[in-house]
Amino acid sequence: MDFIWSPWRYDYLASGGVKPSSCVFCVTSDRTHDRERLITFRGNYNFVILNLFPYTSGHVMVAPYDHLDTISVAKPEQLSEMMQLAQRMVGVLKTLYKPDGFNLGMNLGSAAGAGIREHFHLHVVPRWVGDANFMSITGETRVLPEELSVTYNRIRAELQ
Repeated sequence: MDFIWSPWRYDYLASGGVKPSSCVFCVTSDRTHDRERLITFRGNYNFVILNLFPYTSGHVMVAPYDHLDTISVAKPEQLSEMMQLAQRMVGVLKTLYKPDGFNLGMNLGSAAGAGIREHFHLHVVPRWVGDANFMSITGETRVLPEELSVTYNRIRAELQ
């Protein structure tokens, strides 16, 4: 299996879970590191990225290229494309993972549970009946049936 290494992942893990000083959602136009950054697709105003700590297999996020802290300052074309990409990802993830449903959502601000509140993003999370388990609650651990590099390869292939 391929391990996806990235400097910001290493910084996060090596620091004991302290967020890196740079914004993980601020990406350049340089596509040479998309695999390491877990970017599966680039649109005109937004990109799709795997969640580094996914709730379920296939958990992706759609984020604008612009460093925006809230949806209220986004331009109409950014929001339109964000929803179009979410719609496309629902279709891709339905094909690949056959989930029973989806959660789509944003956590805006710390009171709403935003882990990275400086750069808003939309979560697309495949869900299955009975997919919650005790590991997340008691052990603060998530159990996933698929490694991130496998998820990345599957989604990239389906988007091609």
